[in-house]
This record gives sequence, C-alpha cells and structure tokens, in this order.
Amino acid sequence: MTLTFSNANVKAALKAIESEVATTSEKIEMLIEMATRLQSQARTVEQIQNSIFLYRKGLELNTHDTLLLKARCLSGIGTALRSIPDNGENLLLESRSSYQEALPILEKYASPPEIAETQMNLGIVLQSLVAFNKATIQEAIQIYYKATKIFTGENYPQEFAILQNNIAIAYLSLPIGPDKEKIRYGVAVQSFQSALKWITITNYPSEYAMLQNNLANTLQYLPTSHPIENNLKALKAYDEALKVRTANDTPLEYANTIANKANVLFNLPDNIEHSKVRNFNNLKRCQKYCQEAYAIFTDHKQLEQAHIMNNMLQNVQKELLASSQ
Repeated sequence: MTLTFSNANVKAALKAIESEVATTSEKIEMLIEMATRLQSQARTVEQIQNSIFLYRKGLELNTHDTLLLKARCLSGIGTALRSIPDNGENLLLESRSSYQEALPILEKYASPPEIAETQMNLGIVLQSLVAFNKATIQEAIQIYYKATKIFTGENYPQEFAILQNNIAIAYLSLPIGPDKEKIRYGVAVQSFQSALKWITITNYPSEYAMLQNNLANTLQYLPTSHPIENNLKALKAYDEALKVRTANDTPLEYANTIANKANVLFNLPDNIEHSKVRNFNNLKRCQKYCQEAYAIFTDHKQLEQAHIMNNMLQNVQKELLASSQ
C-alpha cells in the first residue's frame, strides 16, 4: 500500500517533535498520540493514511525495540487500515497481520482493557475476512469470547454490547445443518438480551437501537412453534429501536428498521385469535412503512434496498386486493 503524505499540519507537528528535547520513547508516544487523535477525527481517506504514516514513523524511531510502543503502533495501524473504505481483502489482511503481531506483546505488557480492545478489533477483521474465505467465523467468535472476559457488562457496558452483538451475528452466519438452526438462533437471542441488560436508551441510545433492531430481526426468523408470539415480541423491539432511530436524525437506520417492521406486519394477522382471517389492517400499516422506506432508500441512492421495497409494495398491493374481495 502506497501512502500519500501532504498534510501541512502533520508535517509541522513532526518537525516540532523532532526539535523536542525528549527521549526517543517520549517522541514515539507523541507520535502515537497524534496518530490516534487524527485517526479518531478523520473524515477523509487521506487523514486515515496520515495517521498510518505517523504510526509507521513511530515504528521507525523504535530502534531499541521497545515492545509495548511497537505493539501500540501496530495496533493503531490495524485499526486505521480496517477503517479505510474498500471492497477487497488486501487492507483487511494487512490489518489482521498488524493485530496478530501486536496482540502477543500486548498480552504480556499491556493493561487488560488494551488487550481486549485489540482482541475485539481483530475479531471484527476476522469476521469481515470470512466473506473472502480468508478466515472462519469460528475464529472470530473465539476471539470475541476472549475479549468478553475483560469487557464485561458490569464494567464496560458499551464494549460488551458491541461484542455480544457481533457474537450474535457471527452465530447467525455459522454454516450448520437445519437440525441445529434453533440452537443457533437461540444463542443469538441470548446474546442480544444479555447486552440489553447493561445498555439503556438513556446512556447508550445508538447501541440500544442497534441491539433492539437486531434482536427483532432474529425473533422474526426464529424457528419456533409460536411464530405469532415471536412476531409480536419483534414488533415491540422494533418500536424500541424507533425511539432512537428517526427519519430526520438517522434516515437509513430508520428506513431499515421500518422495512423490517413492515415484513413482520405483512405476515401478522389483525386478530391473533383468528389467524386464518386476512390481515387487512396490518397490510395497510405494512404498505405505509414500505412506501416511506422506499422513498428514503431512493433519496439516499440505496438502489438495492429501494428495489426490495418496491417488490414488497407490489406483493402488499396484491394481498390488499385479495383481502378486499
């Protein structure tokens, strides 16, 4: 990977560090701090690349091979690489290599939260590499569980929630036979519910909405002899997510949630006591959500999702016609 380096402010900061009366270790720590700040505030690929440059500058200065500083530079590079938008596998593979080189050092010298953060980030990369057949979902799950030993719900609720969400999604994508489908979905539901014990709409609204939406998706497709009961639970979870996700503040997340909710309504009878009767009222609600989601997806150039909504609208119209006859 070839990095461009043209940010005047970063160049000026580098000169300032070179002129500092400081030890080499102190200068490396300054570079790591600068890179981390730049990375967290990055709005462009160039800014992310500049943070990688600074981390690599820290590696170059580390001639005495101070292991913890080396690991922190490598971990920072891994995180920066995986945040660069890319449809291929190469940056993810570079990111994995950086994390895997850093992790044994961190496990020996770093604090537990720093170790767990790198484990969690490595898990995310491994999960992304599954699509390219460069990692297995079992590897991702294994490293996530290691991180949960440190990032517990009681002490690190936000990180714990992200881990449980990722574990649930990983289990849902496990290649297993139909006879174990119920177990897989059960583990996913348990993971979402476990996270929601520590995440509230007040303290962590974004994570709360994510977990409620994903829990509802899982409940909707959970193999069960009580589908109506699970669909009703799913509707409640979607409504919880929609307390946070709004058309104005988070339009795409809102559109995804109402599209998912529409799918439940399409299959839900108006009167659960008479499930054989056509569901005209729920179909009308479904139609409204589909129209709204279609408009948002179209406005935001999400053509695949808009196409799905358009097809669903056609199906809803057919069912409404049948219900009116």
